[in-house]
Amino acid sequence: MIEAKSCGGLVIHRGKILLLYKNYNNRYEGWVLPKGTIEEGETYEATALREVHEEAGVDGVIVEYIDKTTYSFEVPEDTVSKDVHWYLMRSESYESHPQSEEFFRDSGYYKYHEAYHLLKFENERTILERGYSIYKRLKREQKWD
Repeated sequence: MIEAKSCGGLVIHRGKILLLYKNYNNRYEGWVLPKGTIEEGETYEATALREVHEEAGVDGVIVEYIDKTTYSFEVPEDTVSKDVHWYLMRSESYESHPQSEEFFRDSGYYKYHEAYHLLKFENERTILERGYSIYKRLKREQKWD
């Protein structure tokens, strides 16, 4: 088994959640949260911020760690077990620019219920639920700008 680690962000601006639409040769299609692989010497936080910037063109600010998800998938040579560490982030605008080199064709900010139903993967819906509950708590406590 191959072990891999990635980091990503649940980015919120004015209550709406950033999603990316990926279409890889019409074989892999769906809305996802930005995430990617840790580079050598990089912290989890730095990876999450870099991946949000690279994949969505968004400068996020980390607010709080959300959780880790784990999933596995098959590649020709073996099975990959991947851990993804997720961070709640805020951004200062709705502007985003999907990274076409990674087959992202669209991006945007969506209301919670829209984002929940658009997300392709159950584990990302779980991160959305957990992260959004943190966001609501911080709003109630007046700790979210």
